[in-house]
Amino acid sequence: MGGFFGVAKHDECINELFYGVDYNSHMGTKRAGIATCYGGVFTRSIHNIENSYFRSKFEGDLKDFRGNVGIGVISDTDAQPIIVNCHLGKFAIVTVGRINNINELEKELLAKGHHFCEHSYDIINPTEMIAALISEGTDYVTGIKNVYARVKGSCSMLLLTEDSIIAARDKYGRTPIIVGQKDGAHAITSETCAFPNLGYDVCYNLGPAEIVEVKADGITKLKEAEKTMQICAFLWTYYGYPVCEYEGKNVDLMRYESGLEMGRNDDTEVDFVSAVPDSGIGMALGYSQGKGVPYQRGIVKYTPTWPRSFTPNTQERRELVAKMKLIPNKTLLKDKKVIFCDDSIVRGTQLRDNVKDLFDCGAKEVHIRISCPPLIYPCKFLNFTASKSDMELITRRVIQRLEGRHDKDLQEYATTDSPKYKAMVESIREELGLTSLKFNSIETIVKSIGLPKCCVCTHCFDGSSFD
Repeated sequence: MGGFFGVAKHDECINELFYGVDYNSHMGTKRAGIATCYGGVFTRSIHNIENSYFRSKFEGDLKDFRGNVGIGVISDTDAQPIIVNCHLGKFAIVTVGRINNINELEKELLAKGHHFCEHSYDIINPTEMIAALISEGTDYVTGIKNVYARVKGSCSMLLLTEDSIIAARDKYGRTPIIVGQKDGAHAITSETCAFPNLGYDVCYNLGPAEIVEVKADGITKLKEAEKTMQICAFLWTYYGYPVCEYEGKNVDLMRYESGLEMGRNDDTEVDFVSAVPDSGIGMALGYSQGKGVPYQRGIVKYTPTWPRSFTPNTQERRELVAKMKLIPNKTLLKDKKVIFCDDSIVRGTQLRDNVKDLFDCGAKEVHIRISCPPLIYPCKFLNFTASKSDMELITRRVIQRLEGRHDKDLQEYATTDSPKYKAMVESIREELGLTSLKFNSIETIVKSIGLPKCCVCTHCFDGSSFD
């Protein structure tokens, strides 16, 4: 996915920009960048963060930055920000999203006389594509509207001009943009965990397709929000940091509520509840409360050296990292029946290895409870599953075994407690070697988030979407 941060102040902004971008580090693991503007001159720095952390890469660059306005990004895709000079003026831009029709757009724009400079592995930089579409407008607003009209997928963005930041949320609001304020400054981010320690209070949530201009003294609305919203459910179940809020709905509270609901309705007899850290912790605490059994740390995450499990560039290495960073507590597990709460099952390989380790440590029974429904459809908007093929999903491989085709009767398999749903879940349980396996329903997820179902994107669970 990715996350960004921008700040506009009356004095130098680089320190707040540095820490604000760092608070988005949980949203991506490949590239990071920052840009400021001072006296019409843009300064930019971009680093690869696949094998190190944002702070260690950028701290030495800070002395080179000046200015009262700046933007930065943590990206799981392209190198950004990029700096553009066109008939609209000079601006830097960062984006979060996914362009599904980038090849078609490339052909169209090249035929019109555009050119593209930012290439990696013969692939156009998506942020440069967004900048090119903006440059077709008569002003920034019509240019961004051109992005909304042409891009299939999603895109939220920050544009840094000489004295302000223009923020534009994805046309269906799949990713959030939130504005914070304090005396003499405004900041804007996708992750509200960036605000408290920098002294900002949330003052405004952009709506879908809304465009605003942010300066130190205030916000100017450039385009009204649209009514249709499809914010990604995985912001709460997986990606979001526990203290973050989207649409005023807290991440950790949502996870707690989803676990509480599941625990109240589960009659499985166990000795204690544990989380698969980190994103399973909130759910496990709620599940423990709802079921009335103790919460203990049957698995502990070793945080000093291991990054997130999808950091390496090969699946084999990702699985090794995922295994090495989670340490079972043999003393707690021996001869115990344990429920483990986790955020999701994508491929299933990581969980299968973890389950084997738990039994090897002496666990008598291993029950898995998943905070979201089974992933039936790959994400086509934000790269959550990052699947290159439908068959990377364990659900599709199971459906292939059961039906002879991986795409047959998908709606039946996506319907909670239908006969085919139950057969799929049982097959996954057997494949992973679990004592029992249960998933939360879409209804529980939506109820725990606290938004109407029509406002939450649940495409990966049920195939629903607004293209």
